[in-house]
Amino acid sequence: MSQSVEVAMSSAYRWRLHRNVLIYVVFLLSLIGVMAWAERSGLSRNLIGPIFLFSTVMIYALIGIAGRTTNEDEYYVAGRRIPAMYNGMATAADWMSAASFISLAGALYLQGFSGSGNQPGGLAYVIGWTGGFCLVAFLIAPQLRAMRLYTLPDYFDQRYGGRWPRVIAALASVLCSFTYVVAQIYGIGLIASRLTGVQFEIGILLGLGGVLLCSFLGGMRAITWTQVAQYIMLLLAFLIPVSWLSYKQLGNPVATWAYGAQLSAIASIEKRLMDDPAELEVRREYAQRAKLFASRLQDVDAAMVELRQDLEEKIRLLKAQGADFATIAQVRRELLAVPNDPSAARELWTRAMHDNLERARPLGGMPPHTQAFTGEPGGGLAQEKLFSESRLNFLALVFCLMIGTAGLPHLLTRFYTSPSVAETRSSVAWSLFFIGLIYLSVPALAVLVKFEVLNTLVGSSFADLPSWMAQWARLDSALLSFSDVNGDGVLQLGELKLGADMIMLATPELGGMPFVVSGLVAAGGLAAALSTADGLLLTISNALVRDMRPNGVNGPKSSEGRVILSKFALLAVAMLAAVVAAFKPAEILALVSASFSLAASAFFPGMVLGMAWQRVHRAAVVLGMLSGLGVTIFYMVVNAPGIRHFWELDPYGGLWWGIQPLSAGVFGVPVGFAVMVLATWLIPEHLMGRNPRSQASQADSSNHYPGL
Repeated sequence: MSQSVEVAMSSAYRWRLHRNVLIYVVFLLSLIGVMAWAERSGLSRNLIGPIFLFSTVMIYALIGIAGRTTNEDEYYVAGRRIPAMYNGMATAADWMSAASFISLAGALYLQGFSGSGNQPGGLAYVIGWTGGFCLVAFLIAPQLRAMRLYTLPDYFDQRYGGRWPRVIAALASVLCSFTYVVAQIYGIGLIASRLTGVQFEIGILLGLGGVLLCSFLGGMRAITWTQVAQYIMLLLAFLIPVSWLSYKQLGNPVATWAYGAQLSAIASIEKRLMDDPAELEVRREYAQRAKLFASRLQDVDAAMVELRQDLEEKIRLLKAQGADFATIAQVRRELLAVPNDPSAARELWTRAMHDNLERARPLGGMPPHTQAFTGEPGGGLAQEKLFSESRLNFLALVFCLMIGTAGLPHLLTRFYTSPSVAETRSSVAWSLFFIGLIYLSVPALAVLVKFEVLNTLVGSSFADLPSWMAQWARLDSALLSFSDVNGDGVLQLGELKLGADMIMLATPELGGMPFVVSGLVAAGGLAAALSTADGLLLTISNALVRDMRPNGVNGPKSSEGRVILSKFALLAVAMLAAVVAAFKPAEILALVSASFSLAASAFFPGMVLGMAWQRVHRAAVVLGMLSGLGVTIFYMVVNAPGIRHFWELDPYGGLWWGIQPLSAGVFGVPVGFAVMVLATWLIPEHLMGRNPRSQASQADSSNHYPGL
C-alpha cells in the first residue's frame, strides 16, 4: 500500500476529517438558528437573503483558500486520498447541480410522472440519473481508478494511443461541460438576484466570485472539501421545506412515506377543474389568442403595419378619454414591442401561437399528474400517435441520462480521488445513498406543492394574492406570470403559469414558512449550482491546458506551470460561461439534458468497447466518436427553435419518431457503437501499429479486471 493510501486510511486522519465536518455542521445549524431568531426579532427580509448568501459563500471560500495548492497530484485528483464516505458526499454535491435541486421538482410539477409527447416527464430524470450511477459503479469507476489517471481523456490516450483520441475526448469534454456549466451559472444568477434583489446579470457576477474562490486556488483538493460542505447545506435546504409541507398537509414530516395520500386529492381537484366553467372560459380565450397569432402569420408584413396602426389609434382614444398614465404607458410598451423585422415577428408570433395553444389545453397545458402517458392506445390515430411519442420520449430520455451519467468527465474524475479501487466501489455506494436521500423526496415535493397551488392559490381573488408572486413575476415573467384572462377577478389554474426553475425556490413562501427557510433554500440551491460549477470549470480548464497538450508539448514543462496555466484557463472559461448564461439560452433542465446526450455519444461507446474488446483500435474509436457526436449535434441543431424559425421550417417537422432534441444521444450512441465495431472489423489492426496500452496501467495489474 502506498504512503498516500496509508495516510488516508489512518484513524488520526479520519478523526480530523470527522471533527472538521462536525464543527461545520454545528456552525451551520447555529447560523440557521440565529437567522430564525433575528427574523422573529424584526430583522428585515431584505437583509436575511444577503446575509445567507454572504455567509455561505464565505464559508466555501475559506475552505477553498485553505485547500490551495500548486502540486499537480493534489490539484487534479486531491492527492488520491479522499475517504469513500466523503468522496461519495462530494460526488453527490457535484451531481445534484442546479438541475436536480432547483428544476427537477418543477419538472415533476409541470409534467407529471411521465409527461406528454413534447415533455418526457420528471420521473425520467430520477430513473435515468439513478440508473446511470449503477452503470458507473459496475462498469466504469473501478476500472478507471485502477489505471491511476487524472482526467477522462487520459483513458483514451492510454487505451488507444496517438493524438486524436485524446484531442477529440478533450474537445468533447469542453463541449458537454460548457453546456452544463452555463446551466449552473444561470441558476447561480437566478438565486443571487432573488436573494439580494440585484439584477440577474449582477447576480451572476456575485455567484461567479464564489465559484472562483472555491476552485481557483486549490483545484480538486479545494473543490472536494467545499463540495462536502455544500452537500450538507443542500441536504438541509431540501429536506426542511419538504418535511414542513408534509407535516402541514398530512401531519407526518416524512414526506417520502406520506405524500401518496395527496395523489388522490390532486386527481379529484384536476377532474373538477377540467369541467369548471371559469376554466373553460379561460381556455376559450387562449384559443382565440392562438387564432389571432395564426392569422397574423398568414401575412406577416401586413399584420405588422396593421398592429402598429391599431395600437397608435388606441393610444389616441385613451388620451382623448382622459385615461390614466399607467394604462397609456402599457399600450405604448405594446407598441414598442412590435417587431420591426418580419423574421423576428414570425418567430415571436409563432412562439406565442404555440404557447397559447398549449395554455388552451385542460389544466393550463399540464398533463394529469398520475397519468401514465399522454394519449390513449385505442383512442384513434391521433391519440395513439401521442401515446407512442410520449412513451418513446420517456424511454429515450432515461436512456440518455443513464448513458450520459456513465460518460460525464467531471463526474468520473471524482473517482480518481479515492485511495484504492475498493474505496472507489464504496465511494459509488455512498454517492447513491446521499443522492437517494434527496431524490426520493423530489416526487413528494412536486405533489405537495401542486396540492398547495390547487388548494390555496387557485380560486383566490387577485386582490388577495400573496406579494411574493408579484416579486417573482417582476424578476422574470418566464418564472411566474398571472393575469385575469376572463375578467372575473378570481385566479384560475389556466391563468397561472409557473416555470420549472422557481418551484423549489418558492416552496417556502408558498407553504407560508418563515423567510429564513426561503433564505436556506436559496442558499441550498446556490450550493448545488456552485458545487457542480466548480467541478465543471476544473474539467474544462484541464482539458484545454493538460489534455490538449499532453506531456507539456507547446506548453509549460513543469507540473507547477501547468497548474498555474489551468487556473487562468479556469478563470477565462468562467467569464465566458457567465456571458452566455446572461442571455438565458434555455431552462436549466433542458441545458443539462443536452449535455448528457453529448457526453453519452462522445465517451460511452469508446470507453465500454475499450474495456471489453481488445481488438478495438485507434482509427475505430476516432471514427466512432466523431460519428456519434456528429449525429447528436446535428439532431440538436436542426431541431433548435431558432434555426427552424430562421429557415421557416415546421417547428416539429425535423423530429425522428417524435423524439425531442434533448434526447439526441439515443441516436448518437448506437451510431458510435456501430461505427467502432465496423471499423474494427474492416480496418486491419496492423495498419494502426501497436494497440497502445500504458505500462503504468499494465503495472497496476493487481487491481485490474478482465478486459482492461
